[in-house]
Amino acid sequence: MKAIILEKAGSVENLVIKEIKEPTIQENEVLIEVKALSINPADVKIRATPEFVSAIYGDEDVILGWDISGIVKSVGSKVTKFKQGDKVFGMVNFPGRGNAYAQFVASPENHLTKIPENMSFEQAAATTLAALTALQALENNIKKDDRILIHAGSGGVGHFAIQIAKHLGAYVITTSSAKNKDFVMSLGADEHIDYRSQAFEEVVKDIDFVLDPMGGDTLEKSVKVMKENGTIICLPQDKFSDELINEAKKKNVNIINILVQSSSKDMDTLAQLITDKKLKPAISKTFTFENMQDAHLEVEKGRSVGKVIVTL
Repeated sequence: MKAIILEKAGSVENLVIKEIKEPTIQENEVLIEVKALSINPADVKIRATPEFVSAIYGDEDVILGWDISGIVKSVGSKVTKFKQGDKVFGMVNFPGRGNAYAQFVASPENHLTKIPENMSFEQAAATTLAALTALQALENNIKKDDRILIHAGSGGVGHFAIQIAKHLGAYVITTSSAKNKDFVMSLGADEHIDYRSQAFEEVVKDIDFVLDPMGGDTLEKSVKVMKENGTIICLPQDKFSDELINEAKKKNVNIINILVQSSSKDMDTLAQLITDKKLKPAISKTFTFENMQDAHLEVEKGRSVGKVIVTL
């Protein structure tokens, strides 16, 4: 089968198509013929960072990626949820080795769900890591009528988070550039802030919950807009400065970070939201498998509206 191997950490030129053996499956796994996959900022960051590559892959061939959709080719002896020919999608083995940049991928049964009838392979691949992150951040942390602030609402995680938060009954304020205002409002956002012309910390107050995929200065300013006993989930960092912690303590604001986990239960939830037309992925650009390098460069720009997809 064809797979894209990262020959060494660094630039996109190190992503090379090679012929390798198909993976074998364990008794609780399925073998998937991949039809589409999505590229995440995590893919790009790991590709460029030798320490991350070494920690995750060791001396094995480095096949990046986790987000796939495709058709079940075969199933292990203890698999009960799927059969050959089923259309499935999911985030495979995150955190860990998903080996998604390949024609065939072995995945644990409990990382997948079936693709809804009203969904393409491209849309399914888009609704994986970013959508799971949004769901796992929001589901147990917000309630009806909460005022929540979602930063970078037009991005991969953000555009799913807006839709999920509205489904859960929250009042949603989001930041993006002015050109993406119509997009985020079409997802159900109640208020939009142009981060380039407005200081959100000066126009927003009494927030119950913040979802922050940015960190840094954005995180520090977010503390200022919180209600007492509010919660901030910060996705990109797990170490917070003493100054930030002290400011949060003054308002009893809880700052935590999460790392998304593979889960068929949560994939089932996303599939049901898609079926019920409560959730819809946005695809920024689509590339062929042979143009994986260009897909990585597109994600590196940090300007994608929704998700970047690669098809096989």
